[in-house]
Amino acid sequence: MPKPAPVAPAVPPESPLAMPVQDLTRWSDADAHPVPGRRSPWGARAFVFGGGALLTAYGAVQMYEVVSVAGSTTWLQWLLLALFALNFSWIALAFTSGLLGFLALLRRRRPEVQAGPLTTRTAVVMPVYNEATARTFAAVEAIRDSIEATGEGAAFDYWILSDSTQADAWIAEERAYLALRARLGEGARLYYRHRQKNHHRKAGNIADFVTRWGGHYDHMLVLDADSLMSGDCVLTLARAMEADPDSGIIQSLPLIINRNTLFARVQQFAARIYGPVIATGLALWSGRDGNYWGHNAIIRTRAFADHCGLPDLSGKPPFGGHVLSHDFVEAALIRRAGWSVYMLPELQGSYEESPPSLIDVAIRDRRWAQGNLQHSRIIGTAGLKLASRQHFATGIAGYLASPLWAAQLVVGIALALQTAYIRPEYFSTEFRLYPVWPRFDPVRALQLFGITMAILLAPKLFGLILGLLDREVRRASGGGVRLVLSALIETLLSALIAPIAMLVQSGSVIQILLRRDAGWNPQRRDDGSIPLADIVRRHRWHTILGLVAGISAFAIATSLFLWMSPTILGLVLAIPISWASGQLFLGLALKRAGLLMTPEEREPPAIATAAKAIEARNAALGYDDADGLRALHADPDLQAGHLVFLPPAERRSRGAPQADHVMAQAKVVEAETIDEAAAWLNAKEKMVLLHDRALLDRLARLGG
Repeated sequence: MPKPAPVAPAVPPESPLAMPVQDLTRWSDADAHPVPGRRSPWGARAFVFGGGALLTAYGAVQMYEVVSVAGSTTWLQWLLLALFALNFSWIALAFTSGLLGFLALLRRRRPEVQAGPLTTRTAVVMPVYNEATARTFAAVEAIRDSIEATGEGAAFDYWILSDSTQADAWIAEERAYLALRARLGEGARLYYRHRQKNHHRKAGNIADFVTRWGGHYDHMLVLDADSLMSGDCVLTLARAMEADPDSGIIQSLPLIINRNTLFARVQQFAARIYGPVIATGLALWSGRDGNYWGHNAIIRTRAFADHCGLPDLSGKPPFGGHVLSHDFVEAALIRRAGWSVYMLPELQGSYEESPPSLIDVAIRDRRWAQGNLQHSRIIGTAGLKLASRQHFATGIAGYLASPLWAAQLVVGIALALQTAYIRPEYFSTEFRLYPVWPRFDPVRALQLFGITMAILLAPKLFGLILGLLDREVRRASGGGVRLVLSALIETLLSALIAPIAMLVQSGSVIQILLRRDAGWNPQRRDDGSIPLADIVRRHRWHTILGLVAGISAFAIATSLFLWMSPTILGLVLAIPISWASGQLFLGLALKRAGLLMTPEEREPPAIATAAKAIEARNAALGYDDADGLRALHADPDLQAGHLVFLPPAERRSRGAPQADHVMAQAKVVEAETIDEAAAWLNAKEKMVLLHDRALLDRLARLGG
């Protein structure tokens, strides 16, 4: 067997930055970054929150008039009124924020792009966790090529930060990395690091990079495994960071691309047409007290290291342990320290992908629900800006809204049941000259329903109007008629999905309150459908509940059945809706009809086209199809690279052997061929073997 060529290390020498764990109970402004006086956007905040409060007050008064009894109101009616006010306040704030964004976008402002060469260095970092190697490495290569094409490539390094816990994924990453580095040649500035233990998950992955190599870089551009960013977009973010020495995080607005299932194309269309309205409103009232979504954003490295070390919360998950939704917390902590956090919602060239089906988004949403509810432990952190607390409150309310909506429906049914079957008390214990007649105002109820739906759908209408006014968007969406039809399809499907999502999120909240941890599973990022048996299992109780609610509502009153019909229909059809959501042929059929089209779908961005071509080339090399141990055994260069890339072995206490290591050693020693070893070792034992140089040497000497 030929001797393998020498392999260069996968990482440069370390340049550590201290990242102290932050104290959430104490804060002194003396520790903050000094910034010149900047006015907060109080006018925009007064418009959004003041307008939302006024709308909520109006809606509550109207609801009181709908359900009140002349001269008296029962506790059940008060409860319905309270639930309605809470739910109405949520959509009222979304309306006023969307209206603010709509009015701003009518002016068609574009971000100013600074000129001149970069003087700082930025690390482009992509954390991965058991992802499809062909596509993640394709994204990194495409982003690098796009940045190099700007002429400013020397200012950027590229890092793949692996937390993968599956042997096949780890070896696939090393194969792809070695091949890419060889193809790019000397001076590629491409680095790869695999952590033995994925401590604190993505937040810990980024923190490990910062504390070991962060000193090399002024900024880091954080990606997700499905991120794509054009070179011009990255350059604009880096220049914006250079031009604003007080900025800590600058967030771009990622648009959804590359997906073709029905659900993903609905999400894609909604994000493209309505997303800018919502994001612009959020950016305007947040100002420099903005939020961070964990990816497609540039961060000042030293400021992040100084102020974003996350503590473990007391107690066990889901409310204790490490911080799950770390991005909101990092934004709040860096803002607490005086650094600005803001968004550039009109910056083009930032992209991500959507989960392919309703079940996939529900799995991801379960983790997000736990992370946002965990923020109830963090919202009282000392020294936070008011807007940061509002971001936490908004995230928490977003998940509590579903059980509150469900509770409102239950109370509404109880009131209708009481009206239909329980004899009212016409004469109360108080002395009155006239009886107290129960009163329900159907005309006012219909008016309030119309107002509620108008406020709920208004942000969609704002986005549609802007799309119709924008000639390029209108033409790329298939023309005005198709754009309107697409908006109607999206609205209808969203309305059918809403009650299913309500029950899914309500179930998530209940599980969290029962102290059940969500764990962390990698997100499915392909267009493959979910087996029908799994869909039936996930949604059978939603269907049963819809049937029971429909029959009960119809038995109580026809008017109640009609009022609840959108919710009932969505639940009864939960299984076929969920099945349809993940179907590729339905999404492609609408695409052929020119519906749910976006400009990025009509004319794919250059970065997306390049990434897709590279992904096809990577897929042909079989990175994700090969057995990791067999691939390692067959390739001496890969063996040499793997050994060079391994970190120093952790010392084990003598006399305290680990079960997985003992079993891995026994199986590899007893195996005579690589096929036997690959068949005998379980997943944990394979990972142990891949970290042990002695066992790797034994593996290399096995027969083929």
